Amino acid sequence: MSEGAETKWPNRLATRDAYGDALLQLGAERPDVVVLDADLSGSTRTGRFAEKYPERFFNAGIAEQNMINMAAGLAVGGKIPFASTFAIFATGRAWEQIRNTVASGRLPVRIVASHAGLTVGADGSSHQALEDIALMRVIAGMTVVVPKDAPETERVIREVVDWPGPVYVRLGRAKVPVISPKGAEFSVGKGEVLRDGDDVAIVACGVMVAESLLAADRLAAEGIAARVINMATVKPLDDDMLRQAASECGAVVTAEEHNVIGGLGSAVCESIAETQPVPVRRIGVDDVFGQSGDPADLLHAYGLTADAIFEAARDLVKKG
Repeated sequence: MSEGAETKWPNRLATRDAYGDALLQLGAERPDVVVLDADLSGSTRTGRFAEKYPERFFNAGIAEQNMINMAAGLAVGGKIPFASTFAIFATGRAWEQIRNTVASGRLPVRIVASHAGLTVGADGSSHQALEDIALMRVIAGMTVVVPKDAPETERVIREVVDWPGPVYVRLGRAKVPVISPKGAEFSVGKGEVLRDGDDVAIVACGVMVAESLLAADRLAAEGIAARVINMATVKPLDDDMLRQAASECGAVVTAEEHNVIGGLGSAVCESIAETQPVPVRRIGVDDVFGQSGDPADLLHAYGLTADAIFEAARDLVKKG
């Protein structure tokens, strides 16, 4: 996290922990909710559900393809399955099963993958999924959600229980700032304006939302009013909000903990290019693999910081 984040948001929680809490709540309310994992329940936090509701928990072992097919079968049988593992395994090893079994059948399988992005940290490039949003976004009918913090994660999990068709929810390992105000709501397909402004729009998801708000503070100090949009739903995008922001601000910066190719930045460009083309700068991992390191150090090393967002936004406004 960039300097100033701890002062601004002292409370930090991991989104994977919020997922474990949300599953426990759903387990008590919804007997049709079942949970599957690929031998990583301690890390994904599905183990909490397993302890409370062992008859509704299924450990598929280190067999992610089988886990997805099991989830599909449970969905056909009327259950609401939540299938979890690390993002690199969920979207990499099991992509064919997600596409051909789950998505083609429009089955209500919720794939909730943890340990995404650089903030996996010391596990290194083999475990740092930087392509997962792209892999899921391209599948027809797949909904893709990237919560910004723990409270939003809990709302997302509750919201997608009855959402039609398959859903991919991307979670992280590291503790991140809690920035959601009390009573904040979440709706699939709707963006959230966290800060208003009409000089430049910053559209972000996940851990980069906090960085975007820090960048907006710096921009304000220089007289630049940045509109900060939390685009937790990467698919379907809130096209109306994006086009309005592009029209009123005249420039857009996107920020994500993902490859700049195929993720949020690409989605935003695709959306506004057709109806409201404006200059766009994409902040993300610049088409390279990650490496082992401390999560905060990795974000800095790869330019996923408030400083990078600030520089990109200021440059766009100056060229405006």
